[in-house]
Amino acid sequence: MNDQQLLRYSRQIMLPDIDIEGQEKLLAASVLIVGLGGLGSPVAMYLAAAGVGHLILADFDSVDLTNLQRQIAHTTHRIGENKSQSAAKMLRELNPEIQISCIEKMLDDVSLLEQVKQVSVVVDCTDNFQTRFAINAACVAAKVPLVSGAAIRLEGQVTVFDARDEKSPCYRCLYEESADDLTCAANGVLAPLVGIIGSVQALEAIKLIVSFGANLAGRLLLFDAKYTEWREIRLSKDLDCPVCGNNCHHNT
Repeated sequence: MNDQQLLRYSRQIMLPDIDIEGQEKLLAASVLIVGLGGLGSPVAMYLAAAGVGHLILADFDSVDLTNLQRQIAHTTHRIGENKSQSAAKMLRELNPEIQISCIEKMLDDVSLLEQVKQVSVVVDCTDNFQTRFAINAACVAAKVPLVSGAAIRLEGQVTVFDARDEKSPCYRCLYEESADDLTCAANGVLAPLVGIIGSVQALEAIKLIVSFGANLAGRLLLFDAKYTEWREIRLSKDLDCPVCGNNCHHNT
């Protein structure tokens, strides 16, 4: 690290859990963020500010006026722009020292797996089950940790799935593929709620990269914004899971 970086990240480096060694791990890390909306905005901004060396931003959608109530990486002037490109502009202003790559198309299973194989952590900030299942399958196949978040109306949830640990459940252990999508367009969402969940996702990604504390693998945090209450549910692996269960049988 040069003097400028030591100064930029000094408040993090002061923390015994991070120190210079942890900061260097962040600078050497790469994170794939899928979805640059309400969750992806704070995730990308905090990871960029914290000094994650390479952020890959994947979103094929464009900035819309209705996004601006909660998707804080975008601005009124960037309505109509691709979200990954719009977010990249914000992040480059925030931290010009990091590398940012944009993926403006929808990733199929093959290209998604190729991207996942190249990163340290994947952060799922999408809003539909089909994409979440695809990201989960790629992370299980590549054995790359996945930070998963969701927020709708006044409720949010966040967890970590870590396929490097044979006992860790995956997203498919938690949800059936027949689950119905809930959209913000149809149900609404409160702006700070996505900021809270996205911030926890960024925190978990940093902890996974630096390796300190206890991450949320095997634990699902549920947040009720109406009453400001957190609940924790313990998750266990489904031995019959079609995505990760067979791997478990092969390894025993």
